[in-house]
Amino acid sequence: MTLENPGGINPVRFHPYSRLRQEVKRKNFSVAGIDLAGVPHRETGWCLLEGLKAKTALLYSDEEILDHVRRERPDIVAIDAPLTLPPGRKSIDERTDSHYRPCDRELRRRKIPFFPITLGPMRVLTKRGIMLREILEDEGFRVVEIYPGGAQDIWHIPRAKRSLSGLRDGLRKLGILNLKKTCSDHELDAASGALVGLQFLQGKAEVYGDFKSGAIIMPSQP
Repeated sequence: MTLENPGGINPVRFHPYSRLRQEVKRKNFSVAGIDLAGVPHRETGWCLLEGLKAKTALLYSDEEILDHVRRERPDIVAIDAPLTLPPGRKSIDERTDSHYRPCDRELRRRKIPFFPITLGPMRVLTKRGIMLREILEDEGFRVVEIYPGGAQDIWHIPRAKRSLSGLRDGLRKLGILNLKKTCSDHELDAASGALVGLQFLQGKAEVYGDFKSGAIIMPSQP
């Protein structure tokens, strides 16, 4: 599946192909990666990539996350959380037999492990992700859903639970600069998501699903 028209999310707020063609010529994008926690009292990973230079942090409240985005004004915000509902659902708490979005089915087809968004704790994360996406899009930011664990699988580098140092070294080999040895798993996942967002802006990523019914941005298969 190749890069689709990003205008599918919102043709007014999300850049069309004409703007994308202009942007891929740039080199120094600013990308925010957010490894979102389901609740504010747990750590959310933050990474700002300016070019390939990373600045990471741990955030908590919704307002703290929003303040970072507003202050940095990134070209795109890549969030590790479900940002859309399965087709036909009006809310994540609604009881239906619709559990998978087209992007989820594509993950499953490619044998990339993931948690269904209607499963237990994922419901809380989905609510928070959708709420933050709506606020940011209303303020003119471009927001995409990413899946760092799946991206790490495609890059053939270990996920954080397998080897934190291996993940950090893998991201460094992919070109990310300034990652500290003290970076937590959440910060490294945020850096992974930011790198996927950067590749998307460069026209080097894939779209699983579609922006109307739910899309996840993933690295292109090697």
